[in-house]
Parts: sequence; structure tokens; C-alpha cells
Amino acid sequence: MKKVLILFVVLFSASMVTAQERVKDTFKDNGDLIEATLYHDNGVVAQTGFYTKKNKLQGEWTSYNQEGVKTAVANYENGDKVGTWKFYQGAIVKEVIYSNAKIAKVNTYQVLDTRVVSNK
Repeated sequence: MKKVLILFVVLFSASMVTAQERVKDTFKDNGDLIEATLYHDNGVVAQTGFYTKKNKLQGEWTSYNQEGVKTAVANYENGDKVGTWKFYQGAIVKEVIYSNAKIAKVNTYQVLDTRVVSNK
């Protein structure tokens, strides 16, 4: 009986280790850029975007929470923050507009059904 119990514990432990194996981030050569997909510990996509060959963030990056809901969209140019970034918090959308890698303006919107209402 003791041997059966030990065997059960060993098999159960091995199955737990296998079940908790983390999905590995992927990096794919895409011409002048490297396409990245980063994952949360639960296997859901955390971020997608691109790097330059010199390891600088480039273009659009999208972030997701652990449930797979989009939380942010950001833009980079050779590692610098550029353009309009959007942050999603339920029905609230915050836009952060960058100029010369600095915040130039912030807008907050509330999304109601399919309509968008500004805070202005």
C-alpha cells in the first residue's frame, strides 16, 4: 500500500509540473524587424509588437490582461514613444498623444454602447 501511495504522489507531481509549463515567448524574424509575442504565465498573450535588430521597440505594441482583454495600444519609433497611445479600462478610453517623445495631450473618453462620449 505504501508503494502505491508513493507511486501516486510521484505521478501526480509529474503531471502538475507538466500542466504548469509556461508558454514561451516567441520572436520571429520579419525582415528588418523582429516580431514578438509575449505571454502571461497562464498562456494568454500579454503583448504583441516589433523590435528593431538593435533591440529598440518599433511600431505598434498591443497589451492584454490575463483574460485576453486589450488594455493598451502603444506606438514607438526606434524606441521613442510617438503618436497616440490608447489605454482601455472598461468603458473608459484614455488617449495619450506624444510629441518629441513627451506627453503633449491627454484625452479621456467613455464608450457607451457604440457611441463615444468625450469629456470635453
